[in-house]
Amino acid sequence: MIANLVKEVESSFKKQFKTEPLMVFSPGRINLIGEHTDYNEGFVFPAAINKGIALAIQKSDASTSQVFALNKEELHEFDMETLKPLNDGGWRNYILGVIAELQMLGKKPANFNSVFAGNIPGGAGMSSSAALENSFVYGLNELFELNLTKETMILVSQKAEHNFVGVKCGIMDQYASMFGITDSALLLDCRTVTATPYTIDFKDYELMLINTNVKHDLSESAYNDRRAVCEHVSKLLNVAALRDASKEDLEGLKSQISATDYQKALYVIQENERVQRFAEAIEQNDVEALGNLLYQSHEGLSKQYQVSCAELDFLVDRAKESPNVAGARMMGGGFGGCTINLVLKSEFKSFKKEVSKQFKDEFGTECSVYKVKLSQGTHIIK
Repeated sequence: MIANLVKEVESSFKKQFKTEPLMVFSPGRINLIGEHTDYNEGFVFPAAINKGIALAIQKSDASTSQVFALNKEELHEFDMETLKPLNDGGWRNYILGVIAELQMLGKKPANFNSVFAGNIPGGAGMSSSAALENSFVYGLNELFELNLTKETMILVSQKAEHNFVGVKCGIMDQYASMFGITDSALLLDCRTVTATPYTIDFKDYELMLINTNVKHDLSESAYNDRRAVCEHVSKLLNVAALRDASKEDLEGLKSQISATDYQKALYVIQENERVQRFAEAIEQNDVEALGNLLYQSHEGLSKQYQVSCAELDFLVDRAKESPNVAGARMMGGGFGGCTINLVLKSEFKSFKKEVSKQFKDEFGTECSVYKVKLSQGTHIIK
């Protein structure tokens, strides 16, 4: 799967630029558990996956740089000295932002030619944007010997998204894409930005992502509202973030906040606890416990934090009814996107067929099903 993508990108580059490129692969990511905990300085459990962005890049003697987006068949040519965000720039702004942030650090990559393509499904919440940013910062670092650490590179990627794309993302996506380890997930502390890798053996089970292929309009305003609630409650509790609060602390505040705000804050506190218990279940090779924690996480996201939607709840309910699924939950910000499911390997095809039909019957639209493996982070291919 990755090999074909790499071959295609390399071939396109050689055809256009008549030279050998440096090849980089940067993966997308999933998050096993720990949703909406990142901006509360809590814990998340992401992993890099075997889908991502392949980049071919090489120095150029020309007076401008060129980037060709192979999937879209779009070429962008630009001057390194006059970088600014483009209106409706789309994918271009992620790349221009990375170069601008490198320049802010006093690093001056020279002109280059590049071709990239990806196989991360759009809108599925697998962080194609972080993969794209990381591929370019990693490739430019290697090509022009900028001597940046991986830690600095992910901050460059994050700031590119903040300042050129206008998305105030946390660090999880860039971190997981850069530091991913094969067959492992990363218990990431979003306050210290340090992670502990956990090798996971799902035994007879494997991961299935089911994309609802919907994105409800609520997402941005709802995200801002929930973030504001968390900050408000933290202030009332006199703590830096909800990561520092206990259920007992919150209980003492019950009369001062609305019932819905209480439930939202309680969800965050409980989700942080679930992430820690998930790590323990991995250590004990307890797939049943892992599955139950996924279901609990979804229940909290749906009923307490209220960021699910009919399509996501439907898919998780179907998973609960199936004896072949150990656990499932919505993944990502909410109001659409994917569910992540732990499905028996031997029943993967039958569950895929069954749930796809049920979804189509219920909503009149198709869902998309993907198999993913936990994979290596951003790296040079050759």
